[in-house]
Amino acid sequence: MKGGTAYSDLMGYDLARIAIKGLLNKTAVDPTIVDTVIMGSVIQEVKCPNVAREAALAAGIPNHVPCHTVTQACISANQAITNGAAMIASGQADVIIAGGSETFSDLPIRFSKPMRKRFIASMKDRTPMAKLKRIFKGFKPVMLAPEPPAIANFATGEVMGNSSDRLAAKFGVSREAQDRFALKSHLNAAKATKEGLLLPEICPVDGNTEDNGIQSESTYEKLAGFKPAFIKPHGTHTAANSSFLTDGGAATLIMAEEKALELGYAPKVTIERTIFVGVDPFEELLLGPAYAIAKLLKQQNMTMEDIGVWEIHEAFAGQVLSNLTALDSDKFCQENFAGYSAKVGAVPDEKLNLWGGSLSIGHPFGATGSRIILTAANRLIAEDKQYAVLAACADSGLAVATLLKRY
Repeated sequence: MKGGTAYSDLMGYDLARIAIKGLLNKTAVDPTIVDTVIMGSVIQEVKCPNVAREAALAAGIPNHVPCHTVTQACISANQAITNGAAMIASGQADVIIAGGSETFSDLPIRFSKPMRKRFIASMKDRTPMAKLKRIFKGFKPVMLAPEPPAIANFATGEVMGNSSDRLAAKFGVSREAQDRFALKSHLNAAKATKEGLLLPEICPVDGNTEDNGIQSESTYEKLAGFKPAFIKPHGTHTAANSSFLTDGGAATLIMAEEKALELGYAPKVTIERTIFVGVDPFEELLLGPAYAIAKLLKQQNMTMEDIGVWEIHEAFAGQVLSNLTALDSDKFCQENFAGYSAKVGAVPDEKLNLWGGSLSIGHPFGATGSRIILTAANRLIAEDKQYAVLAACADSGLAVATLLKRY
């Protein structure tokens, strides 16, 4: 849901709790056999730093089950799922719930650092008067200015939209191409919603089963009317071709194959391989998916033609199109990807994000990776394909690519 709308009274903890409880209900898995719960979160609630533990307990997971929370920007849920798969592969667990949650409706907003230092120092004062005296000695009104979380890279100080805008300019991705890609995301999501394809992935909250970010009536002309949001006045990224601030949660059930079959479950997919990469956060902040995809395919000795389903996280239309352009460039691939003497190839438009993506469905930072892996698995079954690749970028020049195989 769009931040500040239907989930505005819920914490990230609530969204994680609802997702875990929904998963338990949908799969009918016995909570007592869950070995661990791992959830991703980016902007953490200070009162609930280990959202995995608190949400799991509230959802009915027994007290004896250990739970932990991970953070890796927009690929936090991918990391949670990968950690769970690694635990299973190493024999440490058989049944794991992994996913993530995020809320932008109730962000932790701090006092300025001068005020924080005063409040902390006053904790050792014994009387209210002494505390007030310490806090307000040398006080200036500007000290009351709040500090909301910055959706900006720590090292560069640059918001992701600015970086993606420059990336699109570098790869020659036009404003028109971005708007048309964003429009396709909304129309695909609207079509998938109308056909009921997304419904199995949704846990109702107060009876609501529709995402309010999907603009089914959108047109290219409407999108073209938006002004640049980041680099003004000549940038190509707008509010319409960028993902919106989203509240949401997601959870994925992972099992060892033998355990799943023993319990009578029919697995949807197997996780064949996951690759995490890091790239230059100054020049290529959101270009990591291209590097991760190239490395994944090379390690698996596969080509674009082997992949039937593609799911690439849509942080910005320009970011996705820049990555696709990089993969389809002989020069870029030869110069930047180990083992490539020519381009990796083009991702077929008819295989990419056919049920919508983050531009239309939304992007709750800590949860998106779990949402994408479920969509990819369901698409493999619906489209009768064998392999899927999902990829996502993240702040600080991080990215992930995962190969799934239909079971």
